[in-house]
Amino acid sequence: MADSAPADSRGGRGGFGRGRGTRGRGGRGRGGRGRGRRDDGEQAWVPVTKLGRLVKDGKVKSIQQVYLFSLPIKEYQIIDVFLPKLKDEVMKITPVQKQTRAGQRTRFKAFVAIGDSDGHVGLGVKCAKEVATAIRGAIILAKLSVIPVRRGYWGAILGEPHTVPVKVTGKCGSVVCRLVPAPRGTGIVAAPTPKKFLALAGIIDCYTTSRGSTKTLGNFVKAAFIAIANTYSFLTPDLWAETALTKDPYQEFTDFLAKEAAKKSKY
Repeated sequence: MADSAPADSRGGRGGFGRGRGTRGRGGRGRGGRGRGRRDDGEQAWVPVTKLGRLVKDGKVKSIQQVYLFSLPIKEYQIIDVFLPKLKDEVMKITPVQKQTRAGQRTRFKAFVAIGDSDGHVGLGVKCAKEVATAIRGAIILAKLSVIPVRRGYWGAILGEPHTVPVKVTGKCGSVVCRLVPAPRGTGIVAAPTPKKFLALAGIIDCYTTSRGSTKTLGNFVKAAFIAIANTYSFLTPDLWAETALTKDPYQEFTDFLAKEAAKKSKY
């Protein structure tokens, strides 16, 4: 009897030292906290701009209307509505430092390209204290900078457009990137940086040439972005026809916007 008393006083934990027998640490697991906090999903989008209100209400039905009237996009949710199949590619993450009295302050700069491989592409650059925050911010800025990509043909106009319509050039810093139309089946003949970018833009065949300090990837990808943006800046004969412009969405739905403004003023 005397021998069994010490074993009972341990609460049946057994073994040596501080066993984890019946202390019940399982109740402190991460099941109800930690990574499971975001189960409620993203908050509902409440638009704060005129264009955002028109898009959410279904008045503006395509992103072509936005580009036709050069309406500024200030909310990235507008792009999410029109282009739900966008894919993002992190081009580079580089640490940048600032000298302060306390020492050096290190932050991270992220370059993110975004596109749907079907004529829309964007580029975002964001600097933040943490890598994840920088990437998240760069994706948002890339969505806000989405532009249409004009595609064309090399030679006969057969099938779908597959290359750039004309020779175009983009420049950023010392880097010059030139895009040259290529015959069908060529593929993208380019360095890895513009190759990823052109693929996201939906260009299948293209020759490229570049000059300058192309190892500066930030300037290289910006030069490629500017070159792609210049495809709609070049006026070719097929764009000479006059376009009969209708009322822009702000004029067309001015009564709807006035009602929305009146509702907000009540609150």
